[in-house]
Amino acid sequence: MMNRSMTLMMAATVSGMLGFYLLFSTVPLYAAAGGAGGFGAGLATGAMMLSTVLLELAVPWLLARHGYRAALVLGLVLLGAPALALPLSSALPLVLAVSLLRGGGLGILVVAGTALTAELVPAERRGEGLGVYGVAVGIPSVVGLPLGLWAAGALGFTPVFLVAGLVPLAGLAAVPWLPALKARPQAPSSEPVSGLARPTLIFASVTVATGVLVTFLPLAGSPSLASVALLVQSICTPAARWWAGRFGDRHGSARLLAPGLVLGAAGMALQVWPAGVIAGMVLFGIGFGLLQSATLAVMFERGAVGRVSALWNLAYDAGMGAGAVGFGLVVGATGYGLGFVLVALVMVAALPLVQRVSSTPTVISSPSL
Repeated sequence: MMNRSMTLMMAATVSGMLGFYLLFSTVPLYAAAGGAGGFGAGLATGAMMLSTVLLELAVPWLLARHGYRAALVLGLVLLGAPALALPLSSALPLVLAVSLLRGGGLGILVVAGTALTAELVPAERRGEGLGVYGVAVGIPSVVGLPLGLWAAGALGFTPVFLVAGLVPLAGLAAVPWLPALKARPQAPSSEPVSGLARPTLIFASVTVATGVLVTFLPLAGSPSLASVALLVQSICTPAARWWAGRFGDRHGSARLLAPGLVLGAAGMALQVWPAGVIAGMVLFGIGFGLLQSATLAVMFERGAVGRVSALWNLAYDAGMGAGAVGFGLVVGATGYGLGFVLVALVMVAALPLVQRVSSTPTVISSPSL
């Protein structure tokens, strides 16, 4: 399963994701420190996720027209180069412009990486292959999220911005050695819309919470505690995703949807108490990892690879953006404690969809775009 092409693709993707995660929580903090406040912090994340979502819609066409190598090059350049402009100013217009460009790079990179993984892995081991890919792209979050926050406080924002800009550009070295593949154009969908919509909504409920946590946890209490909590979550999530992939290949991924929602909601609710932040992030990280693997595998059983990859990543990024912006709008009225509880209830509200997903017939698709 781990052939040369998979290894090179993961190297390029990991470099891009490390640049992304180094700034994911750091840029909102930079915007807030520059005078934009909590709303500006949420807007920075929301702008990035908005452009991510818009570009994800175009990636299946990009892969069919120009191929995987061109898509990966464009994604890495957009993730890296704009970050080098951030030391120039902390003014919100510049921060938002950089966030929009980097979000576009993220959208291209994640859809291309997920789709190429599904192409390269045998169908009977797809869950495990996606789990391994999830671990690989989860490593940058383990390193980048806490390291970005720590380095910004200890060394200042400028060194973090420079490193985060150069690391994705370094990943370009792996791209020329990838096979020159183009995806086949997407055929009209034959699967029921509900077969993809319901797992998408389930996954979106937890990504909303993720956007809230990575943006506002450093602002809700101690940045150092938030750094440790995000590290714990970043370790638990890829480990749970890998285990869920192996379990799903053998016993069915749909069985993990309800446990993932319950664990995620419980972990979110624990953020109300400072003493429960770390334990809550353990639970949330496990639930998030289960849902990453389970929803993606369930969707691949019901739809074509290109459509599923784009839709799943849309749910990921649109959910995070909506969570960051929406929470920024209401937190002034609710406070952080009540706001975290409301986000937990969003996940609980998705539980009725689990039974409908389990009862929807599957359509086994070919691994083509």
